[in-house]
Amino acid sequence: MTKPREECGIFGVFGNPDAAALTYLGLYALQHRGQESAGIVSNNGGRQLIAYRNMGKVVDVFSPTIIQKLVGSNAIGHVRYSTTGSSRIQNAQPIKADYHGGSMAVAHNGNLVNACRLRRELELAGSIFSSSSDSEVLVHLIARSQFPDFDNAVIDALGQVDGAGSFLFLDKTRLIAARDPRGFRPLVLGKLGGSWILASETCALDIISAKFVREIEPGEVLVIEGNELVSHFPFKQVARRLCIFEFIYFSRPDSNLDGKNISEVRKRLGARLAREHPVEADVVIPVPDSSNSIALGFALESGIPFDHGLIRNHYIGRTFIEPFQDMRDISARIKYNPVRATLEGKRVVVVDDSIVRGTTSAKIVDMIRKAGAREVHMRIGCPPWMFPCYFGVDTPTRNELTAAVHSLDYVRESIGVDTLGYLSEDGMKWAVGNGQGLGYCTACFSGDYPCEIPEELTKASLEVGLFNGDIEKEALIETE
Repeated sequence: MTKPREECGIFGVFGNPDAAALTYLGLYALQHRGQESAGIVSNNGGRQLIAYRNMGKVVDVFSPTIIQKLVGSNAIGHVRYSTTGSSRIQNAQPIKADYHGGSMAVAHNGNLVNACRLRRELELAGSIFSSSSDSEVLVHLIARSQFPDFDNAVIDALGQVDGAGSFLFLDKTRLIAARDPRGFRPLVLGKLGGSWILASETCALDIISAKFVREIEPGEVLVIEGNELVSHFPFKQVARRLCIFEFIYFSRPDSNLDGKNISEVRKRLGARLAREHPVEADVVIPVPDSSNSIALGFALESGIPFDHGLIRNHYIGRTFIEPFQDMRDISARIKYNPVRATLEGKRVVVVDDSIVRGTTSAKIVDMIRKAGAREVHMRIGCPPWMFPCYFGVDTPTRNELTAAVHSLDYVRESIGVDTLGYLSEDGMKWAVGNGQGLGYCTACFSGDYPCEIPEELTKASLEVGLFNGDIEKEALIETE
């Protein structure tokens, strides 16, 4: 892993005859949040739910023929990077299930920290699971609920889980959107004509020209049925804890979150970084693409010219070369190529959003030096990553996080830079919150987890296959 891996993206449409096609476009805009699998479930005029999911990116999973088969005016979709549950077709979402109340589908972004315990209890009570995804726990909780109507069964199920989650639920007549009480993961409501749109980010509203209405509130359960929207707030109110890494890395720079534009927040991160760690240099370059805005903010604040010193190849996939040849830096050179004219003879500031293990940073620095850079200074747009995330971000164990087990000098020497500077936690909070930064989860930097983390999740090896990378190329298409 070279970066914290993306979480998941969810998208929903209610009341549009082209629901599946719009969902396809929404997922396309959310592709940065997960590239391992994609799926759509549609509602065929209240008579049946139709599901299609497959391994791969959105453009490869869905053909025009498949989209035409996903008929109906309501639909939910999902793009996935596996966090809890291995990367295989059984764990692709949305999950569709038939139960005594009819048919339902669930799309989930986040991690349920008590899913292992709930799964064991459900299995002992007779439930049979077909995946290793924590999201399937919700399906069984809904099916076993004592509440006969779907709305209250969903609320009942959500009341039993803990951790992070933005959710979309679909049955024959309703679309339900929900967000966990701490609001770890984003979810927004939009409108397109007379249709309602739900999405993980506002950039997915933009692609279909939908109007942003508002964010789904932490702890809110929004039921859309017919021409009515009804909001419920059935859970105990707790302090909000939106993931701060949405601003640093995960969200697209053209998205707006918590009333702020992501690109503008990243510029503030870079500006604060330049104040905290000034350096004399000739050029500021980003590690593209996620660090572009942070580097621009650094350059504007410091007065050092901004330029593109690394060009990213956007079309890379899995490569067969690395396992068969002794080319230790092949992965970095496939992804990035230095611009010698920008770097040669220069004192270079390299701005990146984060360092996980540091191995890729070392390869990038080596490339820059070989391109003729006289000095290389690295600046990081967040504090040192010290603790694993249990709320939907795929991170290594703590002893694999280089900043958690090594000193700043060791990290600087290991990646081969002349100086290294991380943004302070106070600086990060100021840039994101434009003040104290209250209301955000910073556990990956501070270790201050907003809820209790079960011991089984803190172990390096997890029963449910967390961080497993197996991929199976097959599709599931289901009709009632």
